[in-house]
Amino acid sequence: MSNNQQPQQSSEEIDLGQLFQLIGNAFKKLFAFIASIFKGVFHVLMLFLLFIQKHFIKFVIAGVIGIGLGIFLDIKNDQKYISSMVVEPNFNSVQQLYNNVTFYNELAKAEDSITLANSLNITTTEAASIMKMEIESYSDENQKVLLFDKFIRELDSTTVKNLDFDAYLENFNTFDARFHKINLISTNSTVAKKAQPAIVKSISSNTYFKEQKATNDKNIGFQEEIYNQQLNEIISLQELYKDVMVKEASKEIGGTNISLADNGGGKNKEIELLKERDELKQKIVELNLEKANKATILNVISDFPTRGAKLGGIENQYKFLLPILLVSVLLIFLLLLELNVILKIYKSKNEYK
Repeated sequence: MSNNQQPQQSSEEIDLGQLFQLIGNAFKKLFAFIASIFKGVFHVLMLFLLFIQKHFIKFVIAGVIGIGLGIFLDIKNDQKYISSMVVEPNFNSVQQLYNNVTFYNELAKAEDSITLANSLNITTTEAASIMKMEIESYSDENQKVLLFDKFIRELDSTTVKNLDFDAYLENFNTFDARFHKINLISTNSTVAKKAQPAIVKSISSNTYFKEQKATNDKNIGFQEEIYNQQLNEIISLQELYKDVMVKEASKEIGGTNISLADNGGGKNKEIELLKERDELKQKIVELNLEKANKATILNVISDFPTRGAKLGGIENQYKFLLPILLVSVLLIFLLLLELNVILKIYKSKNEYK
């Protein structure tokens, strides 16, 4: 039996040796492949550095020309100013607001200063100074959370179970935001302030929104009247309960204690009325806040400043843009020339005609 076991053990040792050899060869190939990648990247990097070294003077000349030309254009062109206004549209007027701002921007791009001047109630010269108008939503995470809380309060319990905050954010769009920022870029630092009344009026004078506001004012007035009536009734009941309890206490024999407990159910009616009164006061406060927030069709949270701020940044200065542009164009041109040389060499080696 011992003679039969020895060949089995040697066979197992041979199999294990082959397995380790295969694993070792696999690692060698893997390391060789990784090394070849690094060598290839290093080779390409060195070729690029040699290319830059060969044409370095050309790139410097292109950069200097770009800087000089950019400085000249920055001096020649008028300084641009940016003004921002934050607004809160009510009664679903946000879509109309975006349409109006887009319309003004299209007029500015088309340099139709006459139509733009009539639309914004400014002079033609002031309208010609407007370069761009844009609008964007102005909301942070806290505002989105408040909007989500308001949104789910209007839904039934079944729908709320199938909706979470992440799903709400995925479907959140520009029009859902509460606040929106209007930016006006112009060569005239004071034109934005002059154009603000016309921008606001373009929304406030809309017949549909005016009717929505009038209906909302009636509903708020009606609700306010109901709350005040309920509050007066609660106050009257409180006075009545006090009178009743004082009279009942005066009839008690052998003591002057006044019991506030209800004899029938044990609930303190006076305390219940106080709770109802506090809840009603909170509703009145919320109604007053709604009345203030919807006093106008378009609430101006932050006006255009009297004078706009100078528009800075690298992307708005030619002395930074032109050098980058010229060097990039030169780089592409030289690379194409090098590619052409490589193709000619390849063609000659392979005897292509």
